[in-house]
This record gives sequence, structure tokens and C-alpha cells, in this order.
Amino acid sequence: MTKDDDQQIQDAREAVGDHQIKKLDFYGGAFAATIPLIFFIIWAISLSAMKLVTEEALVLGMVIGVAIGLFFCKSQWKDYAQGLVQGMAQPIGVIAVIAWFWAGMFAKLLAAGGLVDGLIWFGFQTGLEGGFIVGLTFILAAIFSTAVGTGYGTVATFGILMYPAGIILGADPVILLAAILSGAVFGDNLAPVSDTTIVSATTQDADVPGVVRSRFKYSITAAIPALILFVIFGGGGSGGNQEAFMQLKEKVSPEGLIMLLPFALVLFLALSGRHLLTSLTIGIVASIIVMLFTGTPFTEVIHIYRNDAGDAAIGGALMNGIGGYFNMAILILFILAAAHLMELAGTMEAIKNFFLKLINGVVKRAELAIYGIVAFLNLFITINTAAEIAAGPFVRKLGKEFNIHPYRRANFLDTVSSSLGYIFPWSGGVLLAWATIKGAADEYGFIPIVGPAEVFPYVFQGWGLLIVMLIAALTGWGLRFEGKNGEEVKK
Repeated sequence: MTKDDDQQIQDAREAVGDHQIKKLDFYGGAFAATIPLIFFIIWAISLSAMKLVTEEALVLGMVIGVAIGLFFCKSQWKDYAQGLVQGMAQPIGVIAVIAWFWAGMFAKLLAAGGLVDGLIWFGFQTGLEGGFIVGLTFILAAIFSTAVGTGYGTVATFGILMYPAGIILGADPVILLAAILSGAVFGDNLAPVSDTTIVSATTQDADVPGVVRSRFKYSITAAIPALILFVIFGGGGSGGNQEAFMQLKEKVSPEGLIMLLPFALVLFLALSGRHLLTSLTIGIVASIIVMLFTGTPFTEVIHIYRNDAGDAAIGGALMNGIGGYFNMAILILFILAAAHLMELAGTMEAIKNFFLKLINGVVKRAELAIYGIVAFLNLFITINTAAEIAAGPFVRKLGKEFNIHPYRRANFLDTVSSSLGYIFPWSGGVLLAWATIKGAADEYGFIPIVGPAEVFPYVFQGWGLLIVMLIAALTGWGLRFEGKNGEEVKK
């Protein structure tokens, strides 16, 4: 092959964007590369303030931010575009998106099989009232969110069913809603199939089962005091009428508890070291078998039909599970791309060097810096998974400088993000809870509507995790370094 042939191949690759960009220059220096993400943060805050936040709107804000950044790029614009493509093609994002699709299908199958009804039926059978029903709600929400791996799904389902039940049984409305949010925090943080767990592990080059095992001590340390506080402060509600109670009670039944079998199977396989996709695939197949065995129509699994307009459509748990992550997948890829632009511009290196000067070789300061930057990004980015993706490269770079083990880095990234995503009044989880109980109030007129700002101080699991991880950073509790073969070592 001649040099001319080599040049022609290189020209062809550049024409289709098949060349690697290693550096980008921006007008205004390295920090001008932050413009896409800064615009996105301002956009997200504005939407939250106007109570107009949606995943589609967040995607649009990220796209606009990336387009604006193009005009500040001093390098060739085709290199800027190729840098975006390189960022989107990173294995971290691709692995996370694929895992979400599998986790979404599994979660929807459990719900379609009646697991939510079964859990709530169990709650009714206890006959608990006041603070005890709030404590039980926290436990059930934590179990459910751990099973299905979705905090938002937990907020939506328990807000519709368990919130009215708790009001009838004399629970304080604000503390009850905080218990639902806290249960969502628990599962979002700990579940092997949770998107935040997956992102925190993959961005730090860690395996999900190992991350979950190492994280449990932090989660349970926060959960025990949270449960006690919910029981103590959860009573004092005015209760509801018996007719409304019976109306809600008739909607739930115990049959769905059998769906705990595939849930337990997935947990066992994941914690035994099986690949996440392998575990979830087996869980999906097991769920379908159990659903069909119990008489659930196959149309709940997959349903191909024609809609009112005569067009072909597809529904069912499998499709709903995948479809629920489309917007988030797009958003994550764009955020990864914007973060990669900062890498190419040297922004992340400049930030890392700034913190290294402050840290001055002290591991404690490094972990406090990781804690602070993750919290800072969650302050502005209202969806915790998106905040994790934005913070992930920083956490990975800074943690590797001090040889902090990937499990430890992933735990700081996830516990802080999972907590703040259900605490800030403008966060996606809290706004979803507010919207959910507003919808439930249309059906049950006795339901008080709790505002997002009211619930802020009482999300005890979220605040507990933040305190636990701050103590861990200050004292070194649980600190492990990475050994020669990737093992955890104390020194």
C-alpha cells in the first residue's frame, strides 16, 4: 500500500468522522469547555423553578448547550463534532444504557405481576396505625425500590396507593410522604438493578455486586435511625373515613407476593458474581414463567395491536420497561459527550490540579473534595443519574490519584446523588411525589397535598446517608485502597 493510499484512507476516515481527537482549544481557555454543562445546569434550575421539568426538556437543554459550545471552540468545528461522538461512544455510557433496558423490563414485569399490590396487602394485614404505618411504609417502599431498582417508580406507586392508606390510618401527611421518598432513596442507592448503582459502578470501573456488598453497611447505618424517627414522628394525622379505607383495601391482594421469587433469584445471582445482564435475563424469564403460571394474560408481557388511528403499536411490560429509559439514555449520552469535551480541553485536569493543591496529599481532603463536588452538581442537576454521570469522571480521576478503591469511589458518588435526588424541593423525585399525590387527591378527596418544600427536612434516609458518608470521609471509616490485582487493601 502506497503513501497516497494511506492518505486517501485517512482522508476518508476524517470525512466520516472516524478519527480520534486528543485535544481541543477554546476561546477563553480550558474552562470555556464547561459552557454546555453550565447552560444545562441553568436550564435545569429554571425548569425546576417553574415546575416544568421533564426528561424531554432536559434533553433539549443539553442539546442547546452543546450547540452553544460549538461557537466557543477555537479548533476546527469538525473536531468539536468528532469529540462529541467520541464522548457518546464511551463504553461507560453504552454499558449503562444497555443495563437500564434490561433492568427496566425486569422492573415492569414485577409490577405487572402484582408485586406492588402484594406488598401493600401485606401492609394492610398488620393493622398498624399512626407512626407505625409510616415506619411500615418506609420498609415496604425500601423493599420495593430494592426489588425493582427504580426510585421514581416507587414514589409513583406508593404515592397512589400507600399514601391514601396511611392518611386513613392516622399518619402525618408530611412524614408519610417523606417515608415514601426515603424508601426510594434506599433502593435507588442499594439495588443491583438501580440505574444509579449501575452508573456509579461503571463510571468507577467497578463490578456491581462488589459495590452493593461494600455499600450495605452505609445504607443500613442510615436506615435504622430513619425507621425509628419515622415511627416517633409519623403519627398525629387526622385519619380518614372507613368507606375510603375499604375502597382502597379492595384494590390490593396477596397473590402478587409470588413475584418475590424472581426478585430473590436476581439478587442471589447478582450478589453471587454473575454478570448483571445474565442475572436480569434469567430474572426476566423467571418472571414471565411465574406470571403465566399465576394466570396473568400474556398481553401484560407484550402486546402488539393497532391503535385508534389504525397504526401498529406495541405495549406490555417489556416495551414499557425499555421505553421508560429512552429519554434518559439520550440525556446521559449527551452529558457524557459534554464531559468528554472538558477532558479534551484540559478542564478536568485543571480542576483536579486545583483540588490537589488544596488536598496537599491528604486522602481525607480528597474524599471531602469528592463528596463536595458530587453534592454541588446534584444541587443543580435535578435527576440524580445525570448528576452522577457529570461527576463520574472527576471522582474517577481524583480517586485514582490517591489509589482509592473503585468500590469506595462508587459509594461516595451514589450515596450523595441518591440522597439529594429526593431531598431538594426542585429535584425530580420530590416533584414527582408532589405531582403523584395531587393526582391521587382527584380520586380521594380527603388527601392533603404536601408541597415540595414541606417534606424537605424529613427525608430521614437521605439525610442519614449524607451524614454517614461525611463521617466516613472525616474518620476514614470503610476506606480501602486498590491492591495490585484490584483487591481492597487497608494501606
